[in-house]
Amino acid sequence: MKIIFLDTPAFAKQDMIDAFEASHVSCDLFFHPAYNERFDKAFETAFYDFAEHNNYDFVFSFNYFPVLSNCCQKYGIPYVSYIYDCPLTALYSCSLINSCNYVFLFDKTTYLTFKNAGIPTVYYLPLAANVKRLSSMTCSPELALRLSSEVSFVGSLYNEDHNFYDRLTSISDYTRGYLDSIMNAQQNVYGTFFLEDLLTAPVLADLQKCIPYQPLPDGTESPAYVYANYFLCRKITCNERHDLLKAASEQFQLKLYTHNPPADMPAAEYVGPIDWYSVMPLVFKNTCINLNITLKSIQSGIPLRGMDIMGSGGFLLTNYQNDFLDFFISDEDFVFYENSEDFLSKIRYYLQHDTERRQIAANGFGKIKDMHTFSHRVHTILNILKN
Repeated sequence: MKIIFLDTPAFAKQDMIDAFEASHVSCDLFFHPAYNERFDKAFETAFYDFAEHNNYDFVFSFNYFPVLSNCCQKYGIPYVSYIYDCPLTALYSCSLINSCNYVFLFDKTTYLTFKNAGIPTVYYLPLAANVKRLSSMTCSPELALRLSSEVSFVGSLYNEDHNFYDRLTSISDYTRGYLDSIMNAQQNVYGTFFLEDLLTAPVLADLQKCIPYQPLPDGTESPAYVYANYFLCRKITCNERHDLLKAASEQFQLKLYTHNPPADMPAAEYVGPIDWYSVMPLVFKNTCINLNITLKSIQSGIPLRGMDIMGSGGFLLTNYQNDFLDFFISDEDFVFYENSEDFLSKIRYYLQHDTERRQIAANGFGKIKDMHTFSHRVHTILNILKN
């Protein structure tokens, strides 16, 4: 079997290629700079020139690209996309209903949104880990000592200057107060997402006046979807990660692997960004408690970071996400917290209960190894294509 693999930036790209090739699926990488465009003649020409010389079984990409779907539809080749981002406005392209599409979504709530709307091309498929690679990674005692910590957080704090929400400088005092109230409520609620429904017509009109949003010609996403998921959710995640990490740093040893160190966390040890492929798994292996604080726009899905931590054999403490409970048992394979007090309480408890913590990490790793590798996902994809 032979496929075209769209060569775009994606953390798990090499892991997926390895999984395909282990299943006797050879991957030819294709790249064109216009992959993010909705329609592009140069992309179509380059794709056709690339594809016509071989009899490819299907095309694969991480995330969904309408320009690629339209090419596959035109030339009669199946297009498999594996979604790891949420939100993703490209999913609201009219091209999503192309009969060539097999769109695998990691977030069950997003999957059900499209499935219940009658879209026949979507499937639910959680993310995964390359356990074979992760379990083979070792480091010297010196590096292990440098990476070791009671608590670690790897990821963005979304505290960059000029984020979308902070650009809303001309909204009314009423709108700002209203947004602050619903954002504060959403920050403290896990398992239910209500931001989009609470954006009233007057509030949306004020947002449109400040930073207008209109979908692309083939787009069906609402302005409420975009403002809720791209403006508000990122700001909520910024606030939530800041508040939790600041509280943790004041009580425990905390290492931060992130781009922009916050000025008001002097007790945290700022390490800086690290390589996802070669260093991050070693952090997870050498940290007592690895934190996952999910981007708020991921409504129910297990983020790739959660799979990375468990697949590396690390102990995972995460916020509540519904999809975890489809596959894992809380307090047996991983641990979730319900609020900021519970967050600190569980860090303290599991730092004091070393044997229990190590057993939970081992259980989580075992389930990833047995059911949630990229090879498992490739087999699922190939079976769906076959049937």
